[in-house]
Amino acid sequence: MLIRKGTQQDLADIVAFNQAMAFETEGLSLDADTLITGVQTLLQQPTRGFYLVAEHEGEIAASLMVTFEWSDWRAKDYYWIQSVYVKPAFRRQGLYRALYQKVKQLADANGSAASYRLYVEHDNHVAQKAYQQLGMEQSHYLMFEEKPE
Repeated sequence: MLIRKGTQQDLADIVAFNQAMAFETEGLSLDADTLITGVQTLLQQPTRGFYLVAEHEGEIAASLMVTFEWSDWRAKDYYWIQSVYVKPAFRRQGLYRALYQKVKQLADANGSAASYRLYVEHDNHVAQKAYQQLGMEQSHYLMFEEKPE
C-alpha cells in the first residue's frame, strides 16, 4: 500500500469518498459542484492543508484530509484530521492507521504539530475505539457552532 499526498489526479476519487462518507455517517447528500470546489481549493492551496491517499495497485483505497489551525499558545499548528474514508473492501486492514502514521511523520519532519485532532460522531463507537487504540484521547473541549444565514 502506497501512502502519498493527494494530487489533482485524485480529485474524482476524493470527491466520491467525501460523498460516500457524508451519506454513510450522516445521511447527507453533498452538492457535487460545491464539493469539487472545496477539494480543488485544498489541492491548490497547500498552506490550508493536504490530502493523503492510500493507493493499492493503482486504485485509491482510502483518503483523509488534514487542515491546519494555528495555535498562538503553542506557536504550532493543530493538525485537524477530517474527511476520513476507506472503501468498504479495504476496511479493517490498517489503512487508517497507516494514514495517521503518515500524518504524524510529515508533521514530525516539519516540527510543526501542536497536536493531532479530529471530530467523531457521538455514536460512532467503532471509530472512537480505533482512535483510542492509536493513542488518541477524548478532548475536554466541546464544540459549539453557528452557521451564517
